[in-house]
Amino acid sequence: MKKITTLLFLAVTALGIAQQKTIDQKVNALLKQMTIEEKIGQLNQYTGDNQATGPITINANKEKDIKDGHVGSMLNVIGTKYTRQYQELAMQSRLKIPLLFGQDVIHGFKTTFPIPLGEAASWDLDAMELSARIAATEAAASGIHWTFAPMVDIGRDPRWGRVMEGAGEDTYLGSQIAAVRVKGIQGKLGDVNSVMACVKHFAAYGAAVGGRDYNSVDMSPRMLWETYLPPFKAALDAGAATFMNSFNDLNGIPATGNKYLQRDILKGKWNFQGFVVSDWGSISEMESHGYVKNKKEAALAAILAGSDMDMEGNAYRYHLAELVKENKVPIALIDDAVKRILRKKFELGLFEDPYKFSNVAREEKELNNPEHRKAARDIAAKSIVLLKNENSILPLSKTTKTIAFIGPLVKEHKQNMGFWAVELPSLDYDKEVVSQWEGMKNKVSKNTKLLYAKGCEIEGDNKDGFAEAVAVAKQADVVVLSIGESWNLSGEAKSRSNIHLPGVQEELVKAVQATGKPVVVLINAGRPLIFNWTADNVPAVVYTWWLGTEAGNAIADVLFGDYNPSGKLPMSFPREEGQIPIYYNHFNTGRPAPIETATNYVSAYIDLKNSSKFPFGYGLSYTTFEYSNLKLSKNKIKDSETIEVTLNLKNSGKVAGEEVVQLYLRDKVGSVVRPIIELKDFQKIKLNAGETKELKFRIGKEKLSFYNNELEWGTEPGDFDLMIGASSEDIRLRDSFELLK
Repeated sequence: MKKITTLLFLAVTALGIAQQKTIDQKVNALLKQMTIEEKIGQLNQYTGDNQATGPITINANKEKDIKDGHVGSMLNVIGTKYTRQYQELAMQSRLKIPLLFGQDVIHGFKTTFPIPLGEAASWDLDAMELSARIAATEAAASGIHWTFAPMVDIGRDPRWGRVMEGAGEDTYLGSQIAAVRVKGIQGKLGDVNSVMACVKHFAAYGAAVGGRDYNSVDMSPRMLWETYLPPFKAALDAGAATFMNSFNDLNGIPATGNKYLQRDILKGKWNFQGFVVSDWGSISEMESHGYVKNKKEAALAAILAGSDMDMEGNAYRYHLAELVKENKVPIALIDDAVKRILRKKFELGLFEDPYKFSNVAREEKELNNPEHRKAARDIAAKSIVLLKNENSILPLSKTTKTIAFIGPLVKEHKQNMGFWAVELPSLDYDKEVVSQWEGMKNKVSKNTKLLYAKGCEIEGDNKDGFAEAVAVAKQADVVVLSIGESWNLSGEAKSRSNIHLPGVQEELVKAVQATGKPVVVLINAGRPLIFNWTADNVPAVVYTWWLGTEAGNAIADVLFGDYNPSGKLPMSFPREEGQIPIYYNHFNTGRPAPIETATNYVSAYIDLKNSSKFPFGYGLSYTTFEYSNLKLSKNKIKDSETIEVTLNLKNSGKVAGEEVVQLYLRDKVGSVVRPIIELKDFQKIKLNAGETKELKFRIGKEKLSFYNNELEWGTEPGDFDLMIGASSEDIRLRDSFELLK
């Protein structure tokens, strides 16, 4: 039997190699037929002229370029009807090379899931892979081949609007999420339900100075390799088809023209076989950086550095051929870039059938699949984080006599979609998106009376609605307030210096709280916000992020206990902007502050605590969990060995619930200073009331390694603290071990 299994394995392997050779042979054969202009055309990406219903109008110059074979890809062309019309133009070109259609499918297509940062708060890898799979299925059914996701940038600065698009501040968690999102998006390339992932933004975009989008990044190579690059490597190892440059300069070199990033690391050390696309216009923008003097020099810098496709920059389209003729760009570099792109088109099956993603019947079916909405509701509920629940005010009873639902976001529909939702022309938000008001109505009993008052707008200083809100609150047995950001206050180009609750919303909370009624506050946002008065004075606070299509139902599921909240924060929440950047895994310094009030010649503020308002990994449940019986299989190991860690987790409350058990390490002494605490593993466990389960973790060389000052990855002998708990600050169990020489 073993022999037969071995033979089958060898046969499958040989078949895979043969298929790859076949694709490479086809690519090489096609390349030999291409003119220099046609080759450069494959490196050129244009945006569509419209996404509206009705007859499509295409810019005459773009239409000619496509027919002439001078365009390799289009973005912002949505729907099988429109992608087919563009593809028909490409089929009139001499070599009939199909177009790739790309789109920003960031957290869902028609069915919208929580913003990526919100999903990260679920710490549920299977759920995140499923949401990516559904998004890809719907996008592919609408003619899309390629999504510009996932964003895997580490984000430690909540002023940066694009934290909403990532997985938070932690490298380990971010790497795990990057891998599952790539797997979910891509499935198996070539299937009609899969699209190519595009990992972005390469690299270190999340460390923009001042949290200001597109700004410079300056960091040590060790910080780059240890903190910011691992999620990209995890995505590559998961099979990512493409990468995207970042807008920023890194240590003085724009990423789009950065040979160290693209040729030395990505295509060199990591042996990436896919292709690299610029971000929108980022090749041309190297002129604004002051790195090149014109668009021609920008094209030269980008192609030499390893950027394969020019998104809406027109630098390659108009200057690469001239640069080749001037012997400034070797034709081999052009050929390599073209082959990388053609290979993906073959892998997708577009040469066999350029219209395989243009099936109207499949589009109708997948965009109206009720199972997708069920998944969206479940994942949205998992993303909600319970921050505070004094006196167990939550969950609410469905038979509560009178509930006042107050705030500017209660009856909104589109707001729940968050930034980067795909705006389909035919989408009616009032019909497709469940508002929080509708979710509440769907949940309570017939005898419950729901009262409503808007109270105020999201922004502005108008308090005219306060009196009505207070009057409504006084009539109720419990008050639920829905406040936060508008959908477009977080996202690309949405950096904010002030991340407190906008407008007079916190003053509305104060006015309602003063009625003496039990108050629950829902905070809708795309980033960590500052809401200190609310956090300190309101008995129950729930962080809902932006949850997407099923937001209202998911929030109601949590409020009334049909889903026990299990979310944990993927970012630290600051007390004030002056702490930013704030993150849990910082260095200790030579003068650490031993207690919060110690400020005399130690690394501390004299007017503010060092700690976050809500720490990384934090989140409450309607039940309680007991951690016990921590055991290590060994207390001394060599780096070729592993330690098995076991513990017991008990649901000590009265209802079933899920706990995210987090394992942290501290390397106490190193040749370079090490963080005071680092997440190295986690498990999300569901337990019934009273149930106990033994959990197991394994610690080996990979979890103990780091980059030394020479950028060598490996271990160093010494002592380690092991910590297991419910957050980075709520450590329940501790032990230590020694790594031997």
